[in-house]
Amino acid sequence: MTVVGPFGLSVRDQALEADVQAGMAAVEEGLLEATKSEVPFITEAAQHLVRAGGKRFRPLLVMLAAQFGDPYAPGVVPSAVVVELTHLATLYHDDVMDEAAVRRGVDSANTRWGNSVAVLTGDFLFARASHTLADLGPEAVRVQAEAFERLVTGQILETAGPSDGRDPVEHYLDVLGGKTGSLVAVACRFGAMMSGCDDTVVDVLTQYGERLGVAFQLADDVLDIASDGHESGKTPGTDLREGIPTLPVLRLRERADRLGLAEDIALCELLDSDLTDDDRLAEAISRLRDHPALEQARRDTVRYAEDARSALAPLPECDAKVALLEMCDAVVHRAG
Repeated sequence: MTVVGPFGLSVRDQALEADVQAGMAAVEEGLLEATKSEVPFITEAAQHLVRAGGKRFRPLLVMLAAQFGDPYAPGVVPSAVVVELTHLATLYHDDVMDEAAVRRGVDSANTRWGNSVAVLTGDFLFARASHTLADLGPEAVRVQAEAFERLVTGQILETAGPSDGRDPVEHYLDVLGGKTGSLVAVACRFGAMMSGCDDTVVDVLTQYGERLGVAFQLADDVLDIASDGHESGKTPGTDLREGIPTLPVLRLRERADRLGLAEDIALCELLDSDLTDDDRLAEAISRLRDHPALEQARRDTVRYAEDARSALAPLPECDAKVALLEMCDAVVHRAG
């Protein structure tokens, strides 16, 4: 049994292990090649997060989904590179929007070079992803374009907030479906498409990816409060400090509205205060860690992970399916 990929995913079959390891190594080479520029400074900025590492969660899903067809098909690795480049580009933009100082344990690009360079570097990565995508055919371009539209729509909806009368939790889960679920779904879709799977298998894996993507982001929400920063690569409380309404906070506000408990209302007021103050932020994190809202967010994460697991039921039993099922368990473990 060998451990590969994010969260220490175990691969028990030697042939699958070899395929996954070879595919992931090829993706790393592809990422470095795709982020090279004739301008050395652009190369440095574009490779900043590539070289910082990361889980490579999406490329791994491409490799595992491709196991249900021909994992050696020529489009598999390039499609994984496209998905990861797109993800990396969104991180550059997200860090500007969130004014984040740290990403993957290193200074964020906007901290190091300023907002303008970070935004333009993200645009550069989108351009390189599109260049690679063009060689994969019009259907791949269409799939990526639709996912990118959903991703941007999710970001806009998050910024705009829920409309009057809309349940904030329901709104937020829709946001995550766009912001995170869409690209994880594309990772699974590309792996299946490029390896020649039939439409039924492609659809099953796409649904799995969408649900797993939401669970993955919900786990990140929990980690923003519950972790010490090593697991997520972000400073704990980053989302709280920026006023981003993650699920634990939304569950807290929902409970405060429903029960009207003084301690819940007081914690909401603390979260609405100036959390740029380190002591105040530390107090908010500490109180949320002990609050039932965090446990509710964990249960929500488990529910989405179980939905992802259930989506795989129609697929034949094989080592790749076992690995995808383990991904569901790994996501839950992150939030545990």
